[in-house]
This record gives sequence, C-alpha cells and structure tokens, in this order.
Amino acid sequence: MRDVVWPQPVLDLLTRDPERPVFEDGDRVVRAGEASAAVARIAAGLRAAGAGPGTGVALDLGVSAEALAATLAAFAVGARVCGLPPALPPTQRDDLLARADVALVVDDAFLAELLATPADGPVVAAGRPGDVARVTWTSGTSGRPKGCVQTYAAMTAAWAPSPDRWPPAVAALAPRLARYLVVGPLSHQVVLEYAVLTLAAGGVLVAARPPGFPEAITRHRASASVITVGRLHQLVRAQLERPTDLSTLRALLVSGSPLEPARLAEALDVLGPVVFHGYGQTEAGMIAMATPDEMLADPAVTASVGRAPDVVDVQVRDGELWVRTPAQASGYWGDPQETAEVFVDGWVRTRDLGDVDDRGYVHLRGRARDVVIVDAQLVHAGPVERVLADDPAVAEAYVVARPDDVTGEAVHAFVVPAHGAEPDTAALCARVADRLGPLAVPSSVTLVDEVPLAPSGKPDKAALVARATV
Repeated sequence: MRDVVWPQPVLDLLTRDPERPVFEDGDRVVRAGEASAAVARIAAGLRAAGAGPGTGVALDLGVSAEALAATLAAFAVGARVCGLPPALPPTQRDDLLARADVALVVDDAFLAELLATPADGPVVAAGRPGDVARVTWTSGTSGRPKGCVQTYAAMTAAWAPSPDRWPPAVAALAPRLARYLVVGPLSHQVVLEYAVLTLAAGGVLVAARPPGFPEAITRHRASASVITVGRLHQLVRAQLERPTDLSTLRALLVSGSPLEPARLAEALDVLGPVVFHGYGQTEAGMIAMATPDEMLADPAVTASVGRAPDVVDVQVRDGELWVRTPAQASGYWGDPQETAEVFVDGWVRTRDLGDVDDRGYVHLRGRARDVVIVDAQLVHAGPVERVLADDPAVAEAYVVARPDDVTGEAVHAFVVPAHGAEPDTAALCARVADRLGPLAVPSSVTLVDEVPLAPSGKPDKAALVARATV
C-alpha cells in the first residue's frame, strides 16, 4: 500500500464532507466538494500539459478558491512547486524562473484553461518522498532571490493537517480559526500553513476584499489572521484613536520582525487575548510559540518568543540558535555553499542569537547575520550597501535596521560622501529600488563625515543603530 504523501490529508479532508463551506469570497461560498472537483480538473490539466513528479511549476496567483485548488493540484501531481514573490523587478523574475528550471507558470489565464479540463478520476497524491516539493523563494533583496527547498517527505511530516499531531500551542490556536482571513497569496509558506490548519480545524478561509486592518476584520467577521509586526502596530494605534468592533477576532498570528515586550503587552491590553507570538523561519517552519493565555498569566513570557514543541529541538551553540523540526528544509536551490553553511548534520543554523531559559522559553538576543526584516521579508544589508556605494558621489555606505511602526523594521542608510561630492539621497533611493526592489529602499539616508569604528577597527554598526534610533 502506498504511503500517504502530502497533500493527501488535505485532499481527503475535502472529499470527506462535500457540503462543508471551505472558502468564502464576498457573497460566494465554495464548498469542499466544489474545491475538490476544481483540484481534480486542474490536476488533469497540469498532467496533460506535461507536469508530474519533478516538473517545475510556478504559481503566479492571488487569493481565491481557484488559487487554493491550483496550489493543491500542483502538489498532488508531484511537481516541484514555487510561488513567485510579489513585486519582483522583471529582471529578477526572469532570472528566478530560469534558475528554478520552471516548465509551467500558472497565472490567472492559464488557470482558467486548466479549470476547463475534464477530470480523469479521483486525485491521489503522486509526490515521491525524496523529491523536492516546494521551493520557497525570498523577495530578492539579497540581490538575487534565494530558494529554500523542502522535500515531499518534509511536507508530509508537517503537523498542520493532522489534529493528532498538533503541539499544545497549535491545539489552543486551532478552535479560533473559524474564519481565517487570507491576506496574501496561498502559495506563500505561512499563509498556506495556516490555511491548511484552518481547514483541518473545521474553519473557513475568507478572502480579504480589499485587504487592510481593521476594516477587513470587521467587514468579514474574521476570527483570525496572520499579521506583520508593522500592521499590528497600526491596528493597535487605530483601536486607540478610532475604536471599531473587533468582537469576532480571536487570534492574530504575528509574523516577521521582532516584537518588543512592551509593544506586545500593549497589543494584548488593547486588542485582548488574541495575540499569538512566535518564532519561525522559512528554513525550519515554526520553532516556538506563546499563547495569549500564557502571556497574560505571566507577563515575563512576553520577553520570549514562546516554547518549542516537544518535536522541535533547540540548541544554543556559541550564543547562536540551532534547531531541528519535523518539516524543515534541506537546503537552498542551486546553492551548495549556502546550504553547507546553514544545514549541518540534520540541524538548521538559524543565524539568530539567543538562549533558552530553564522553563523552555526561547529568547532572541540579536542576529548573527546582517539583515533588516521589512514587512516579514529579509533585506540583506550587503547588497543595499553595494548599490549605494556604486554611486560616484558615495565613498562609503552602511545599512542598519531601525524599528518602524508600518513595516516592523526599516532600512536606514548612513552614507559618507566622496571628497567634494554631495550625494542626491532621492537618486540613491531610486537606484536601490531599481536594482533590488521597493522593500530594500532606505526609509532615510543620513550623510555623515565618518563612521564610528569598533575596537576591531571595523565599522561599528551597533553605534550606527543607536544613532538611528535616537
């Protein structure tokens, strides 16, 4: 008998109760049987187009019941699936598709053709455990999108579709997912994970039309959603200035950049016991989580990112966190050097500094890598610095992170002018936007005569961070 492989548990869930609502888009309600039939037609169309185990399929889709069906169908035929990051500059998009060895790009037009294909029988997951199931591409702010690889075996090991394997924090979250507000593409790793968890918990996916907090929560009577740190700050401020009825809200899953304990406590006070604070990475998935009940019972927990489930191992090596999780990635697509640095003997090097207290709570203390987390996306400082320094009017350029109420963190640049030159800061920002995309654009550029040095003689970025936050 063939072993159950991802996404078979989700396919089975859709066929188990055909009349159950699973997706809501305005006045349109899509039931499980309809979604299952759409998966069957799209899978048949993909196979007819040559897709199967090992075939590269890229998804360029938004938020819809059909996009969910296409995502499940691409996995069901055993393809190597990747979602295209939004807002990629055209040159980076073309480069990504070439490097990813993509045979088919499923956009809205092609999806319509696939949906017109007659189904050829029940859908049975055809993925091979050792094959690459998903390549999750970064935004490209490192200068070039980087693809994080998960096998079908890893995705099969994920706990989201299996209530009997939910960790305690996830089990506490699941009943709150009655109406999960979807605010990003379903091919996105975090969005899809909580969508699957919602379906397994008996909830409904609700398309945000248009997106935006708090209006979307109120309009759609949402009970849960994923929210970035910047948008959480905006929601708290909006509730303080113009309170609105958020009585349906039961869970906000904070994603992206670090959340200061004082701001987390404020969010719990203003929004109520709905904020789930956690820690995860594309390479490892969820590493730790704290529930609102834990944080309200013991405010000291707000200084952590929660506890790791029993099935997740966390070690501290020379101050850096290393982890092992059931569904972790196995490397980076086409990048053996970076793979060797991060994936070591079954462990994932997080490149985050931290420790674990005697109760098992994980605390983050900083980063071993030079990045800024903007709207839950990594912006690597080095490429931004190189683009800025390419300008003839710039002698030196340094980038640091600064807290930001809109994006969680923002890029702040310090520039030393070339002798006798006066850099045009607007032109510098435009140069970064053109080369690396809008996420990497500095929110501000400060001209300085010189950069402070650390005792090692290297530029002291800690001193620049302190200067940026004054």
